[in-house]
Amino acid sequence: MSLRRLRTLLVREVRATLRDPFTVVTLVAVPIVALLAFSSVLATDVQNMQLGVFDASRSAVSRRLIADIDASAAFERRDFATREALEAALVRGEIQAALVLPPDLERAIARRGAGSAPEVQVLYDGAETVLAGNADAYLRSILARSGAQIAANRAAPRTGMEQASAASAQRAEGERSPSGSPVHVVTHALFNPTLDGRPFMVAGTFGFVLSFLTVLITAVSIVNERLQGTFDQLQLTPATTVEILLAKLLPMGAVFSLDVLLMVGVAGLVLGVWPAGSVLFFLAVATLYVATSLSLGLIFSATSATAAEAVQKTVLFSIPLVQLSGFAFPIRNMPAGVQWLTEAIPATHFIRVTRAVYLRGAGPLELWPELLALTVFGVALVALALRTLERRA
Repeated sequence: MSLRRLRTLLVREVRATLRDPFTVVTLVAVPIVALLAFSSVLATDVQNMQLGVFDASRSAVSRRLIADIDASAAFERRDFATREALEAALVRGEIQAALVLPPDLERAIARRGAGSAPEVQVLYDGAETVLAGNADAYLRSILARSGAQIAANRAAPRTGMEQASAASAQRAEGERSPSGSPVHVVTHALFNPTLDGRPFMVAGTFGFVLSFLTVLITAVSIVNERLQGTFDQLQLTPATTVEILLAKLLPMGAVFSLDVLLMVGVAGLVLGVWPAGSVLFFLAVATLYVATSLSLGLIFSATSATAAEAVQKTVLFSIPLVQLSGFAFPIRNMPAGVQWLTEAIPATHFIRVTRAVYLRGAGPLELWPELLALTVFGVALVALALRTLERRA
C-alpha cells in the first residue's frame, strides 16, 4: 500500500464530497433533525396529558390533591360536573386519563387511624399503553405523597391515653392487613432518577442515525459513481483495493464522527441530555461503529445495479433495525427465537452501549461483551467489503 496514492485518493474523495452541497447538508442536518425529532416524538415521559377530574367531595382535601396535580407539568386538568360526562370524554378521546374523587374523601382521611383508608379511582385510555403505565405510576406517587401530607397535617395532638388507644388500634389494623407491616419499603431509581424518557430515546437515536444514514449515503454515492463511470476508472488506476476501500471509508468516517460530536453537543445544550459516562469512550465506540456501517454500505453498493436498488436495500435493512435492535421496542418482550436473531444485528450492540454510557455511566470493563461483538462485526464487514470490491475489480 502506497501512502502517497492513498493521500491522493483521500483528497479526491474529500473534494468530490464537498462539491455536492446536497450531500453535505444531508450529512450535517439529517442527524441533528433526527435527534431532535425522535427525542421529542418517541419520548415516553408524561407531558401535558389531558386529565379529567370529577370532584364529588368538593372539600379542602380534594382541592389540595387537585392543586398538587396542577403543580406538575405532566397533566392538563379538565373539570367535569358528573361522572357520566367524564367517562364520555374518555370514550371520545378528549382526555387520556380520569380522576374520580369520592364524596367521603375528607371523612375517610379523618378516620384513617380507625382502619379506613381513603380511596380514589383513576381511569386510563388503554390504547396508549406505555403512556398509561407511566402516567399511572406518576399520578399514584403524587396522590400518595399528597395524601400522606394531608393526613399528617390534620393529625391533632393527643394525650397519653389517646396515644395508647391509637397505638392499640394501629396494631390491630396491622394484624388485619399487610399494610400494617413494620417493614417500610423505600424504592429509588439508581439510574435516571427522574424516569425521564428523553435520555433513553436520545441514546437510541445515535444507533438509528449511524446505521441508516451511513449505509444510505455510502451505497447511493458509490452506485452513482459507478453509473457515471468514475468508480470503474478508479479501479483501473494503480491503486490497490485496500487503498480504494480506505479512501472511501476514511473521509465519510471522519464526517460521521463529526456528526456524532455535533449530536452530543446538541443533545446536551438543547435537550439537556449529557452522557453520564466518558464522552471520549463514547466517541471511540461510535467511530468503530461508523466504520462497520460504512462497510455495509459498500457491500450494498457493490451488489446494486442502480441507486434505486441501493435505496431499496437500505430501507429493507432499516425495518429490522427499528423493530429488532431495541431502538423503539424492548428486546426482552420479544419471543426467544427473535431475541437470538437480534444478536446478529450490529445496531443492537451499539444501542446497548450508547444507553449504558448515557444512562448508567458504564465504561469498557462493564461493556466488554458488547465491544467484542462490535469488533467482530466490524472486522467481518470490512473484510467482506474488501472482498466484494476485489470481485468487481
